Amino acid sequence: MAKSSTPSRERIVAGAADLISRRGLNAASIREVAKHAKAPLGSTYHYFPEGKRQLATEAVRYGGEAVARILQKELEAGPVAGVRAFLGLWRGIVVKSDFRAGCPVLAVSVEEPPDGEIPPALVAAAEAFDTWQRLLTESLCEHGTAPERAPELAALVVAAVEGAIAMCRAQRSAQPLDRVARQLEAVLAGALGRPA
Repeated sequence: MAKSSTPSRERIVAGAADLISRRGLNAASIREVAKHAKAPLGSTYHYFPEGKRQLATEAVRYGGEAVARILQKELEAGPVAGVRAFLGLWRGIVVKSDFRAGCPVLAVSVEEPPDGEIPPALVAAAEAFDTWQRLLTESLCEHGTAPERAPELAALVVAAVEGAIAMCRAQRSAQPLDRVARQLEAVLAGALGRPA
């Protein structure tokens, strides 16, 4: 049986996440997403009958969940190793894209929502950040960090990494992520009572 040439729904969602990470949500029209994902415009509307809002929300969830799966797996080796892998993931993305791509979760978070509205994509971004912080908090607690300090450290990690991604793109250099990596490792090692 011949394989269908119609792009999968997941490929369109992944393409939308990548486009949002590069251009932001406002610049990612359905037409641009279809072009970026190499999908017919009709297929895109077929899979996402609610249009851009639906596609953007699913793209942010897709990006957030992909990172969460990697983070959860890497945290099995402990918080320092998990954060090292988290930083390495983002470093790979920004460098491989020649500093054009960042984080779709961050991209959606920094755009101004319509007046009086909290778009579903922004809610999905908040959920992604919460999930990453929860995974880090749990790992820190499991490895001896005080329960009252662990959520603060998790928030520091996520905020520092996301900020460093933005700085890398602006400066066209991986140096911000490298600097943040060294400092976060030192802070986490200290919180865990281990040498950096």
